[in-house]
Amino acid sequence: MKKTTLNQQKPDPPADKADGESDVLANIAAMPELDRIIGERLHAIIKANAPALSPRLWYGMPAYAKDGKIICFFQSMQKFKTRYATFGFMHEAKLDEGNMWPTAFALKELTASEEAKIGTLVKKAMR
Repeated sequence: MKKTTLNQQKPDPPADKADGESDVLANIAAMPELDRIIGERLHAIIKANAPALSPRLWYGMPAYAKDGKIICFFQSMQKFKTRYATFGFMHEAKLDEGNMWPTAFALKELTASEEAKIGTLVKKAMR
């Protein structure tokens, strides 16, 4: 059996906003409890702070796009068997700060503090 590497995988085809959202919600619902809790909160934060983003699956992960381009994504702990989940931004996100800035964040849980920071980052990414 041939093993597929990440580089050989193809991104999930774009879906319309309604289909994309139902796919993302189904993906999150199927996650283990801690990933699911984080994924549900991230989804709500992104929808509240950047309603123009369209949810869709991207390489099997929940992601949020503008004009068909991924802006941010959620990688569960289970996806690559890591000790933390990742919330990341793609190069289309407008997070530039000088010559260096973070594009991904490790998440072990979400408190009100992290939720506020994520909301601010998502708004900034949409500038």
